[in-house]
Amino acid sequence: MTRIDLFPLARPAMSLLDPETAHALTLRALRLGLGPRTREADPVSLATDILGMHFENPLGIAAGFDKNGEVPDAMLAMGMGFAEVGTVTPLPQAGNPRPRIFRLPVHRAVINRLGFNNEGHAALKKRLEARRKRPGIVGVNIGANKDAADRIADYEAGIRAFEGLASYFTVNISSPNTPGLRALQNRAELENLIARVLAARRGKTPVLLKIAPDLGPEELADIAEVALAQGLDGLIVSNTTIMREGLVSGLHAQETGGLSGAPLFAMSTAVLADMYRLTAGRLPLIGVGGISNGHDAYMKIRAGASLLQLYSALTFEGPGLIARLKRELAAHLAADGFAHLKDAVGVDVKL
Repeated sequence: MTRIDLFPLARPAMSLLDPETAHALTLRALRLGLGPRTREADPVSLATDILGMHFENPLGIAAGFDKNGEVPDAMLAMGMGFAEVGTVTPLPQAGNPRPRIFRLPVHRAVINRLGFNNEGHAALKKRLEARRKRPGIVGVNIGANKDAADRIADYEAGIRAFEGLASYFTVNISSPNTPGLRALQNRAELENLIARVLAARRGKTPVLLKIAPDLGPEELADIAEVALAQGLDGLIVSNTTIMREGLVSGLHAQETGGLSGAPLFAMSTAVLADMYRLTAGRLPLIGVGGISNGHDAYMKIRAGASLLQLYSALTFEGPGLIARLKRELAAHLAADGFAHLKDAVGVDVKL
């Protein structure tokens, strides 16, 4: 069964709404089953086996879109190869005052300072338990409450709460919207964090770390060394940036928060290539940041990504982007003689 993509009809009206209101209406429509379903089979060349799982295609919805796990199956039905829910914190959290999301349509960019607003572990756990027997890869992005006395303990709690329900975990220590959180990327803090998080894991559910794009060479080298030494399963590169100079200008450009979308592409892809080189291709990497077409996706793959995530581009392009991007990515692979996506991973990076 196929459904009509109503996004082109709704986009003019949605663009007039406050971004957070528009997002809430989108989630409601998806909960009601009004989202489109994929109309074509995935190109065989896009299938990949990574993190102990089989992905029909490498595209996933990034964390932040579905913080409370309300619509992962709707996103999978649209043609995503996987979905990531969260960021979720142990206790419900209101986040920062509104307005806290700003569109920069000229730049195809978004700035947010949401601050881990979510309904907490209990609410997400109930939803994931309800879909336990459904197919599809659904990861859980875990975070810490703003006022937590021991933030690492909050990450441990996330592992314990969702093990057996999550296909994989993402440890989010790179959001710029929780004061002091990014300090956990410092080597000493990171070693303690990863050790405690992995010790909290009873089974073998993959644990990935999501890092910022604003880190310097020494910080990236430290993260790579710690990740390899402690047995982390992968990295997500990257979160939003706090930088503005040379990236965006005009209305809303100087709003506090993390910048995502097209201006982030070059920066995040450069960091992705750095991490592929620093880990010698030994750690699976998920590339995220500024992907808006098949060429962008292909450049992420060639820079070392085995999987990809989208979010901001969907704000401007709608769900039709998913199928188009997969077709374009498959065409790029074929044009360069790659029968399988995995054959193109990291080919532009000198190890």
